[in-house]
Formats: sequence, structure tokens, C-alpha cells
Amino acid sequence: MKKFLFVLICVCLYASNSKALSFSEWKDKFLDEVGAVWRSDHYDAYIPFYAWHNRLAYDDEHIAKYNENAFGFGLGKSIYDEKGNWYGLYAFAFKDSNSKLETVAGFAYQKNWRIGCSEDWKVGIGYTLGMTQREEYAYIPIPMPLPIIGIEYKNIALQAAYVPGLKNFGNVALFWLRVRLY
Repeated sequence: MKKFLFVLICVCLYASNSKALSFSEWKDKFLDEVGAVWRSDHYDAYIPFYAWHNRLAYDDEHIAKYNENAFGFGLGKSIYDEKGNWYGLYAFAFKDSNSKLETVAGFAYQKNWRIGCSEDWKVGIGYTLGMTQREEYAYIPIPMPLPIIGIEYKNIALQAAYVPGLKNFGNVALFWLRVRLY
């Protein structure tokens, strides 16, 4: 867990401005970004489809009983800044590892880099700050700060978040498609 928090802090610091910000400045910047996304006219469809359970962290018995077809759907709004970095607000639902409903909602940021000379291809890394609800926790909202990665081509992105954990718990990568609806 300490490694995960360290990576998340590093991603957040890297993703922010190179200028060090006070907490108040960071909070104001964050709220400005969330507000800009909220006011955006650009909508996205989210299509979660796969939950990979890390084979190094799970025994065969758990792998055999878990669902990895995390089919679902959701909607969101997003913007790109002048550097091509992506910001989004989203909510989606999918079948979790136990084939029960799981919901997620939050804010995400992804620092993007162009691949080669094309404006159409981008790869990125970032974070999401949100909440999830699962049946085994009585659908009580649980905070969800997670690292994300993605690759984009024009208006379609393949993104993933990794949930760290312990032996036979957590250590799951969730994959989804994000399609810009405009």
C-alpha cells in the first residue's frame, strides 16, 4: 500500500504544474479544472469490458471463481487543454469480480504525449479521484484514488486503472473504452 501511495503522489505531482503549489492554490486549480469539465459540451461514452486479476497476487482457486468480463456502460464529460492533456468527469457501472453491480464516479486527469508525428495518436498517464460502490460493502461509497494509463486514437481511448491490494485481494486492472460523442 505504501508503494501505491508513493506512486500516486508522484503521478499527481508530475501531472500538476512544474511550479510548486500551496494546498490552497492546488485546491483552487483542481476546482477550476472540475468546473471547466462540468461546463464542457463534449460528452463521452464509457464501456468497461475487462477486469484482469494479477496472476502474481491470486491463487488458482480465486482466479477460477472471479469474473473478468466487466461489462458495463457509463457517461461522462471531458476537455483537452492546450497541451493535449485530458480531463474528465465520469460515472459508469459494470459487473465486478463477483458478477455483482459495481458503480464508479469521479474526476480523472491524463497527461498525454503524441506518438510519432501524428496528432491522432496519444499515450498518457494520470490519476482518478472518485468513489466506488460494491455489494460486499453494502454499496457504501468508498474513496478511489487510482493511477490510470491510456492510449488514444482520434475520438477513441483505451484506458485502465490499477487497484493495488494484498494476496487474493485488490491487485486488479480495470480496462474500458472511452468514446468521445461530441
